[in-house]
Amino acid sequence: MFLKPWAKASTEAFCIRRTVFVEEQQVPEDLELDEYDPLATHALAYFDELCVGTARLVDLGDGHAQIGRMAVLAHFRGKGIGKQILEKLLLAAKVRGFSTLILHSQLSVMPFYEKLGFIAQGPIYDEAGILHRNMMLILPNSIE
Repeated sequence: MFLKPWAKASTEAFCIRRTVFVEEQQVPEDLELDEYDPLATHALAYFDELCVGTARLVDLGDGHAQIGRMAVLAHFRGKGIGKQILEKLLLAAKVRGFSTLILHSQLSVMPFYEKLGFIAQGPIYDEAGILHRNMMLILPNSIE
């Protein structure tokens, strides 16, 4: 598991995101890359030497951050890789002193985030043709 800036993560991270979001979930490709990618810290998960998962952590200012673009290749799902990615980003957020994390969860994966302490907030909404709901996690003040 590695944390990298976009300049070093872009090729592998976009390959994963394109496969999962654009090809599998039919998200328009022009929505997949945005202005936050160059500003974010990107987590990359590997199996042997193959990048199989990714997510990003974006500083929103005032102690808040957002986790997003979390994706694991289909063949590697259910093996704990997503949990490892999320735990790596949670630790990075704590080290950087963030007090809260938010994310836009697809409804189908909300239970995954709930197991790690995220709480659903607000209404269900459509994002890129997929139903989502915001989730939030308040981080402890100390690094465990």
